[in-house]
Amino acid sequence: MQFQLNEEHLMIQQAARDFAQNECLPGVIERDEKQQFPREQVLKLAELGFMGMMVAPEYGGAGMDTISYVLAMEEISKVDASVSVCMSVNNSLVCWGLEKYGTEKQKQQYLVPLARGRKDGALYIGAFLLSEPEAGSDATSQHTMAEDKGDHYIINGTKNWITNGGTASVYLVMAQTDPSKGSKGIDVFIVERNTSGITVGAKENKLGIRGSDTHSIMFQDVKVPKENRIGSDGFGFSFAMKTLAGGRIGIAAQALGIASGAYERAVGYARQRKAFGKEIAQHQAIQFKLADMATRIEAARLLCLRAAWEKDTGEDYTMSSSMAKVFASETAMWTTTEAVQIHGGYGYVKEYHVERLMRDAKITQIYEGTSEVQRIVIGRGILK
Repeated sequence: MQFQLNEEHLMIQQAARDFAQNECLPGVIERDEKQQFPREQVLKLAELGFMGMMVAPEYGGAGMDTISYVLAMEEISKVDASVSVCMSVNNSLVCWGLEKYGTEKQKQQYLVPLARGRKDGALYIGAFLLSEPEAGSDATSQHTMAEDKGDHYIINGTKNWITNGGTASVYLVMAQTDPSKGSKGIDVFIVERNTSGITVGAKENKLGIRGSDTHSIMFQDVKVPKENRIGSDGFGFSFAMKTLAGGRIGIAAQALGIASGAYERAVGYARQRKAFGKEIAQHQAIQFKLADMATRIEAARLLCLRAAWEKDTGEDYTMSSSMAKVFASETAMWTTTEAVQIHGGYGYVKEYHVERLMRDAKITQIYEGTSEVQRIVIGRGILK
C-alpha cells in the first residue's frame, strides 16, 4: 500500500495550489458578496487543462487520473468553492458521461470543446440537468417529458438547481419518454443552450457558493435531434446514477478542500491571537479543536483518495464514493463551524474568510445526493 504521491501528482497539486492562491483568492470575498460568476478564473482553469482533467487527449482533455482530480479539487476548494464546483460539474457530470457513453460524433462535436473549456475563444462548459421541483432525492420522479417525433424529440418541463445553468453552452438533460416504464422510461439528451424554447430562470440567491451559476431551466417545445440522445432508449436513469457515483468523488474532494482551508486559517489565527497572556494555540481547549479538525480532515482525505483509486483501477467505487462524500461533507460542516469558533468575533466577519467557508460547506451535504441518500447507498452496499 502506497501513501506517497508520485511526482506528477505533486506537480498537479502544486499547480492547483498556485492557481488558487494567485487567481482565486484575489477578489473572492467581493465575488461572493456580488454573486459574481468567476468567468476569468474558469477560463484560466481551462488553460491549465483542469476543465477536462480526466478526458483522453484525443478528445481535448488532459488525460489525468482521478487522484489528480481530487488533489486539484481540494486545493481550489480551500480558497473558492464557487470555482471548484464549476470544475466539478464539467469534469464529473458532463465530460465523463459523454466520453464513457457518447457516440464518436457526439464526442467530436461536444466533448472536445467541453474538455478544452473553450470554443472559438469563448468559454464553453456544460451542465447536468436532473433535479426538478418534485424530483430531488427521488430522481425517478421525472416530470420533464421528451416526446418521440420520429427523427427528433420535443422536450417540455422544468429543471431546478442547475449549476452552470446560465453559463453553460451544453446541457445534459434527463427526461421521461415513457412514464409507464418508470425509471426505465428515462432518456438523456444533449441539448444546446441556444436552442429555441429554452428559458433560463433568475440566478438563485444562495447561502453559499454564491459565485456559482445556479438557475432553473424551462423547456417549452424544445426540438432535439434523435442523434443527440446518449445511449439506448431507457438508458437515462442508469446514465445519471453512474455519472453521479463519480460526481460524488468530486464533491467529496470539494468538501475536503473547504474543511482544509478553514483548518489552515484556524491554525494561522490561533498562532497569532493572544488571550490570557499567550497565543490561543497554547490553550488546551484550542489544541483539542485543532487536533480533532486535523484528524477528521486526514480521514476524509484518505476516503477521497481511496474512492479515486478504485475508480482509476476499475473497481466498483459506488460505496466508497458515498462514504467519502458523506464523511467529507460532514467534516466540512463541523470543521468550518469550529474554525469560526476559534476566530471568535473575527470569525463572524467576512474579511477572515471562515464564515464564507462555513456557508460554502453546507451545500456539500445536499447536492449530488444528500447525506441521507449516501447512507442509503452505503447501507444497501453492506447488505447486498
